[in-house]
Amino acid sequence: MRKLSLLLLPLLLLIHPARAQELLAEVNVTAQNVTISDQQLVKQMQSDMQTFLNGRAFTNRVYRPEEKINCKFFVGITAIPQNGTYQATVRILSTRPVYGTGYESNVLSFADKGWTFNYAPQTPPQYSENTFVGNLSSLLTFYAYIIIGMDQDSFAPLSGSPYYDRARTVLTNAASQNITNESDGGWKDDNNGNRYWLLNNLQDPQLEAFRSGMYAYYRKGMDVFITQPDEARTSMFTALQGVQKAVQRRPGTLLARAFFTTKAGEISNVFRTSTDQQLKADLVTLLTDTDPTNSSKYQAIMQQP
Repeated sequence: MRKLSLLLLPLLLLIHPARAQELLAEVNVTAQNVTISDQQLVKQMQSDMQTFLNGRAFTNRVYRPEEKINCKFFVGITAIPQNGTYQATVRILSTRPVYGTGYESNVLSFADKGWTFNYAPQTPPQYSENTFVGNLSSLLTFYAYIIIGMDQDSFAPLSGSPYYDRARTVLTNAASQNITNESDGGWKDDNNGNRYWLLNNLQDPQLEAFRSGMYAYYRKGMDVFITQPDEARTSMFTALQGVQKAVQRRPGTLLARAFFTTKAGEISNVFRTSTDQQLKADLVTLLTDTDPTNSSKYQAIMQQP
């Protein structure tokens, strides 16, 4: 019987091919602000989070090893309100390779200051798509979908929509749960800088220019920069004009802050080497109007290449 099963295995794999994991995640957990006597617990927590992100397929798409999305989760535990319950601030970073180079461009850089979750070393996080199981698995799954969605948006216009819809399911289930002690305001509209508003902005038709701009910025911009630098800058400038219009509709929006925090330095470096002084002047005017916080970085664009 066992021999028959082994013979049938390749056929079953052809009929039901295994889905490849989308993420190549690195998790770093620190506990400098709290007292944890068992440091092995911190290492186990870090390992379980990383295994959760890397060991499952979040979509039906097939990702080759070189196509996996590089991302990092920097988890800083800030409090332990009771045994087995943790509060943390987390920075999530995802990158995207630029075609024809060894350069990794930041796509998402977001600080979530309100993680609250239960964790026990003997019970790794589990997740169910239709029901709430625990806050830790919900948090990791939510950001997995955000990362995948933003990555997809950079390769095809608005192609991240299905993954934002899945993130919405995670958010809805987590926000309405009342079976654990993991109360977490980040799932609700408690403030305009949390994960609730990040997803709302990504799904807001009034801010769609950010998402369509991702494609123009990356696929038609950064990916062709090595061979067609002038065309790449033109496409990126057009993308930034769309972003400007979106910001004018919704001043101070979270998505605008996250975008420019991630891209300000890169934009400056890409355009500083241009010989088109008029393009540079127009861009600096656009950027300082749209993102005055980083105006000093944008002024560097006018320097001679």
